[in-house]
Amino acid sequence: METWLSFVAEVGFPVVITFYLLHRIEEKLDVLNESIRVLPHRIRESDI
Repeated sequence: METWLSFVAEVGFPVVITFYLLHRIEEKLDVLNESIRVLPHRIRESDI
């Protein structure tokens, strides 16, 4: 039991930080994905 508690204490903090950073990156990737999706339409509009 002690081994498990020390493992969670050692690994828990990096896991929480990783999930937090992944969540932040996910939001930015969603914005980037939407920008890439709209880009061909904007290029067509600017050519006309």
